[in-house]
Amino acid sequence: MDEFGETKKKVDVGVILDLNSLVGSVANACIPMAISDFYAAHPNFRTRLSLHVRSSDDVLAAAFTALELINKEEVNAIIGPQTSMQARVVMDIGQKAQVPIISSSATSPSLSTTQNPFFVRTALDDSSQAKAIAAIIHAYEWHEVVLLYENTEYGSGLIPYLSDEFQRFDIRVSSRFSVSTNYSNLTILKMLNNVMAMQTRVIVVHMTSSLGSKLFFLAKEATMISEGYVWIITDGLSNLLDPMGAEIIGSMQGVLGIRPYIPQSKRLEKFKKKWKRGIHSSSTKLNIYGYWAYDTVWALAKSVEMVPHKSSGVTRRSNRRNASQIPEIRVSAVGRSIRNEIVKKKFKGLSGDFSLVRGQLQSSAFEIINVVDKMEKVIGYWTVENGLTAELGKPVKATYSTSYHELKPPIWPGNTKAKPRGWTILVVGKKLRIEVPVKPGFDAYLKVNRDPYTDEFIVMGFSYDVFKEALAILPFPIGNDTSSGTYNELLYDVKLQKFDAAVGDITILANRSRYVDFTLPYLQSHVSMVVKRKDDGRKNMWIFLKPLSWDLRLSSVGFGTPNQQRVWGFGTATSRNGFWFSFSTLVFAHREKIISNLSRVVLIIWIFVVLILTQSYTASLASMLTVQRLQPAVVDVNELKKNGDFVGYETGSFVKDLLVKQLDLDESKLKNYGTAEEFDEALSKGSQNGGVGAIFGAQHCVELFLAKYCNKYMTAGPTYKTDGLGFAFPQGSPLVAYISRAILSVTENKLKMDALEQKYFSQLKPCQIGSERTTISSDSLGLYSFGGLFIITAVASVCSLIIYFTEFLQSHWNAAHTVHDSSVWSRISELVKYFDGQSPPQSVVALANDGHEGADAVVGDNIPPSHREGFCQLRVLKPKQELVLQWDALLWAPTRRRSLVSSPWLKEEGSEGIFNSSARDSRSVKSGVHERLNGVSAADVEMVIVEEENPINEPKNAKRLRSLQASLNMQKENSLVIPNDNISAGLIDQANRTQ
Repeated sequence: MDEFGETKKKVDVGVILDLNSLVGSVANACIPMAISDFYAAHPNFRTRLSLHVRSSDDVLAAAFTALELINKEEVNAIIGPQTSMQARVVMDIGQKAQVPIISSSATSPSLSTTQNPFFVRTALDDSSQAKAIAAIIHAYEWHEVVLLYENTEYGSGLIPYLSDEFQRFDIRVSSRFSVSTNYSNLTILKMLNNVMAMQTRVIVVHMTSSLGSKLFFLAKEATMISEGYVWIITDGLSNLLDPMGAEIIGSMQGVLGIRPYIPQSKRLEKFKKKWKRGIHSSSTKLNIYGYWAYDTVWALAKSVEMVPHKSSGVTRRSNRRNASQIPEIRVSAVGRSIRNEIVKKKFKGLSGDFSLVRGQLQSSAFEIINVVDKMEKVIGYWTVENGLTAELGKPVKATYSTSYHELKPPIWPGNTKAKPRGWTILVVGKKLRIEVPVKPGFDAYLKVNRDPYTDEFIVMGFSYDVFKEALAILPFPIGNDTSSGTYNELLYDVKLQKFDAAVGDITILANRSRYVDFTLPYLQSHVSMVVKRKDDGRKNMWIFLKPLSWDLRLSSVGFGTPNQQRVWGFGTATSRNGFWFSFSTLVFAHREKIISNLSRVVLIIWIFVVLILTQSYTASLASMLTVQRLQPAVVDVNELKKNGDFVGYETGSFVKDLLVKQLDLDESKLKNYGTAEEFDEALSKGSQNGGVGAIFGAQHCVELFLAKYCNKYMTAGPTYKTDGLGFAFPQGSPLVAYISRAILSVTENKLKMDALEQKYFSQLKPCQIGSERTTISSDSLGLYSFGGLFIITAVASVCSLIIYFTEFLQSHWNAAHTVHDSSVWSRISELVKYFDGQSPPQSVVALANDGHEGADAVVGDNIPPSHREGFCQLRVLKPKQELVLQWDALLWAPTRRRSLVSSPWLKEEGSEGIFNSSARDSRSVKSGVHERLNGVSAADVEMVIVEEENPINEPKNAKRLRSLQASLNMQKENSLVIPNDNISAGLIDQANRTQ
């Protein structure tokens, strides 16, 4: 060993390697070079590492070597051991001796640096590459893999991490094969034959170089390094490709590999040149494990320098338990300090940044290599930040890349550039076994015939052609078979893998997806109810009664009659028949004169309501008479249940389960039919005559049926959604994903789909009525549609009624006091009679009772305030007859020039202005009065009453009336007696003089 000066402190360090292996031989050569380079760079350091190298190729030898180094050589740190299995035992010894075990090649994730603080890993944990491997498989859209791994601590440690990452990307591990290092070539070949018999062609290999090189050599002999296969190796093999030799690399043509990225640097280039000039140039080739061993020595040398060393650094502790156990283990006084220092070291090493996190080396980048022509070619990289990328050093991308287009195109096994699909048919050379259902009807979608010469099945139809178009994108040989059972039985055969797929008009259902996998739907579908059509409603002679429902009719009468009675009752209409007025407004036939503001408000609102009703009635009736409305004989399934009708469905269809389980129909009421003709016969008979009241079927079958019988039947009620029509495969079949994508390509190709539809559906005549049908709903208009109008009418009518009765009571309550019987009931009775027009004003009654014998006419002032100014009314009372004339001294009316003129006006109540006169002509008034009163003698007249609307309204009407009363020798205040010998002349003369 090296000789040290008196001022240098020697620190003993053990090294445990398998010097006969590729890893051990390179590490053993790099470690002395690292010591030489380090102390050449740091000549002033007071410490020097003194190496004690031991070779060990098994677990037991490594354990005894570690004890010997600790107890005999008194080492304070051990570099190694080389394998993960050796490290599992040695790390426990190091923990007891408090000596750090620093391994640059034991990469199994099962070795925990946190559970054993004296174990330090200066290499990458194997689990760090699991994300990168899963990302590659996901990028190339492979969904199943086979794992081949070494049956050691190193091999099995990575498998759980790979499985977790595969699960994240929905990648299924179809099978795992553990390979022992003791397997013979024959055993390995048998295992490879088992892999070859599987449909999965993506194989991930995690082995050491010694076992991996044997595996690939035998795989090439078994023709598994050929087109269609995908081989991916972990860093255990990809790190050592160059040292394995050209023959081994030649058997790995097209293999993809992943390994830690080593950044290029001047220091690394200088080291490589030094290596080539050395004695190792011909015997050993560099690998990453040599770089990690070199950096480990630098980190340890720096840590030792930072630890204070005492004169005595050794204590002893007895560990006696029994004779078979190790008697004692030396405990290092500085080992813990060295461990604490090394985990903190950070520097630029040959392999890149040296930085330990939780006691092990960290890396964020991996190289993706492709073995081509006995050489390794880098086709891209994977990083934690960017995912897959063709080059490093680019800025961090906004999105994580999972596309293989980011990589350079690799050469695959078989020397092909075409991306392997990753799977194949289960048995080489066997056709894809397809099962199709046999059914008698609706053969536009699927029809099966048997060739009379070859006795083979001939399958045709829209569904089968869609499947063949999908397979044209993924060509496979196809063999057909048939099944005469139900669709569920057919799918169960697929579940048992009696067939590779089921093809037909198979509806995708949730309960079916529990035991088979469906492709994406190639046709949307749902379940509909088909029923008979009703006769055309336009042939009904009572159709005019249909536009308005009964509740709307009754509400119109109920609102209209009392409403117009209130209008008439306000005293605003000249008619004495309120019911006539009420009904005449419904058809705008009223011609009465409306002379009250309250009446106008109520009447205008009601006429607006009537206008809306009549217009709506007209529109609805016109629609009924002009538009053909298809109405079903049965509206929905509830009516079927209520009537106890039988229900039909297609034979073997899932619809039966839907009717029983979801729609709760009695199974005894269900009948199955196979063809469209049977559907027609059953519906034509009806449920009462041995047929059915309705047929339930999938949309594609219903459309075929209605295309043939659309003039007799129609769909009704709600539809029941399904997930469409698809093809079924055994669960886990890799064909599902690929055929689903192929189906999308077919269905999105409009020209291809139009050609298929033209081929199978062109002979089906479209329905004569067309596909558009009026929505089935109530034809009558409901009360709710006009509720707002009735509310407005009711509010206006009630408010007007309250105002009117308030004014009426204020005006006539005092008049009721003149009645001899002054009780409240008598007053109310008198007011009711007066409101109904049966009792004259109080002054007239009093005049009659006071004995005005011979009086022919009386003028009173207790007239309801319902007319405008200047209005007077003449009432001639005869036995069993009453003659009423109305006279307005000033009638304002617009002229042609839109000015207002006044004219005397006299008309008979209920007439249309028979006795009209111009503004300055009173002859028509006279002639009109004479005409009406001609032949009326005084003896026949009981009383003549002249009434004025507002006798207290000064100064016009009251003064005019009182002047008339005075000129006729008034006998009593506010009463007038007209001589009965000349009734008409007296009245007219007095009226003219008054004007």
